[in-house]
This record gives sequence, C-alpha cells and structure tokens, in this order.
Amino acid sequence: MKNTIKLIAACAVLASATSTFAAGSHGGGHDAPVIGKPGVAGKVTRTIEVDMSDTMRFTPANISAKQGETIRFVVKNTGQLSHEFVLGTAKDLKAHYEVMKKNPEMEHADDNMLTVKPGQTSEILWQFTKAGTVDFACLHPGHFEAGMKGKIAVSPTKRNAELASR
Repeated sequence: MKNTIKLIAACAVLASATSTFAAGSHGGGHDAPVIGKPGVAGKVTRTIEVDMSDTMRFTPANISAKQGETIRFVVKNTGQLSHEFVLGTAKDLKAHYEVMKKNPEMEHADDNMLTVKPGQTSEILWQFTKAGTVDFACLHPGHFEAGMKGKIAVSPTKRNAELASR
C-alpha cells in the first residue's frame, strides 16, 4: 500500500511536469510554448537521425533548428539497453529524472518523449515554436548522470530577430 501511494504521488508530479514541457506557464495570459509542440507530418521540413548507444551518448548531441521548423527525429537505439529521447527544458528534465530514479520502471506515453528498446527505431515529430535552447536526454536511472543528453539551438526567424532588435 505504501509503495502504491508513492507511485500515485510520483505520477501526479510527472503529469504536472509533462504539461509544463509543452505548454509553458499560464500567468494570466497565454505564454509562448517553452519547447514547442508536437509536429504535423505534412509540415516536416527535414529529418534528423539520432543514434542512442550504451556509451550513454546521443549522436548528434548538438542540433540546430529554426523557429517554426518541424523536424522528424528518427531515433535509433544501437545499444543493448533501453534508452529514452525526451525533449524539455534543462530544469524540467532534471526534475523528471529525479522522479525516474525513484520509479525506474515508469513508462511514458507523452508527445515529447520516446522509449526505444535495444535494436529498435522510433520517431517523434516536433515543431520548434520559440527561439532558444531545447534540451533532450535519456532519463533512465544512471543514463542522465552519465551524460546522455544533448541540446537543440533554435534560431529565431528573421522577422522575430528584427522585432527583438527594436
């Protein structure tokens, strides 16, 4: 019973954290999404292949995108261990990782994350709606701490860059 209550509490924390991943904050108005939103297949501008391995690294670990761009990430696990590809802010990924350490068997089904079994490939479509940095990581216990993370640098559109310089 005690473990069930802990699991329910962890799920509640995770549910609130994952809504933060994609939605941003709501302090009275509608803020721009923090990391973007699920993409639409018909709007994909390019495909990026990402390899996950048991060296606890993503290849590539640094990716560039443009604001408004929709990317198809084809994520392949070439290792012998299960790995994840989770998009989020650095802060949210760290918080989610702490929950995962306490509940290592937790499975996910959110738009901003994939779990890929050894030898398998999966994909995620993502639209980057805001300029800045979007982080990604594997949140399986031990993997994040070992350095299995990366960054996506999202450059502003020309129009938004001009508006920001005024």
